Amino acid sequence: MPSLKELRNRIASVKATQKITKAMQMVAAAKLRRAQEAAEAARPYSQRMGAVLANITAAVGDGGDAPALMTGTGKDDVHLLVVCTAERGLCGGFNSQIARFARDHIRRLLAAGKTVKIICVGKKGYDILRRDYGSLIIDRIDLREVKTLGFVNADAIAKKVISLFNEGQFDVATLFYSEFKSVISQVPTAQQIIPGAAPAVAQDDAAGGAIYEYEPEPGAILSDLIPRNISVQIFRALLENAAGEMGAKMSAMDNATRNAGDMINKLSITYNRQRQAQITKELIEIISGAEAL
Repeated sequence: MPSLKELRNRIASVKATQKITKAMQMVAAAKLRRAQEAAEAARPYSQRMGAVLANITAAVGDGGDAPALMTGTGKDDVHLLVVCTAERGLCGGFNSQIARFARDHIRRLLAAGKTVKIICVGKKGYDILRRDYGSLIIDRIDLREVKTLGFVNADAIAKKVISLFNEGQFDVATLFYSEFKSVISQVPTAQQIIPGAAPAVAQDDAAGGAIYEYEPEPGAILSDLIPRNISVQIFRALLENAAGEMGAKMSAMDNATRNAGDMINKLSITYNRQRQAQITKELIEIISGAEAL
């Protein structure tokens, strides 16, 4: 049975932890609103970009004018996985869900005899994946020093991926991130970015019957537009991750604060009972001593 002093110290320690988790919850809640607005603002642009690409791709058809980033190499032997996670923890299972989703995809590819290469965007995904697939990680991108995510960060990642494709180091590139749904719901998502695949909604939109004339030729437009689309999709993934991280952290810190409160209550009850028992014991000793006289 711990002493009263040990119980007091433990209660004080848990109260200090509760203050920290409460403060982190409030900070995450403040950052969540801005991150959520940024993620929601990026969705229409990325979706409309897909519609434009679908329309131009339909105009190109099978004429062979489409760039390699759209058509691919004609093989799928080597796969590049761009796994985006958070730089910091204390956000529940947010990072582990993305890493688990990517790990399942890696297992399927390896079982099919494919070659897998990994680029980790974010420290936590790197820490998880390197345990089992450290030899497959070819690069790690650190964004810990970035205070506010910008398009320039996504563009740098996209240029690196495109450079690897132009060097013939992979055939298919897939982007992994967590799509923000709500504070308690973030859905791990895989999106193929090379060769470019227009979303189904965008294809339906492109098939609406409108006919366009392009200047310059559609192939030349795609050569400029597809690299930008890759940057846009990566930027959207980073924004979705930022919103999901703040939502998961807010939920995790709220649970931690509640658990700390429950622990404080239990420790306080134990402390009061032990203190009452000690007082009762001392009174009995005093009474017994008085009677002995």
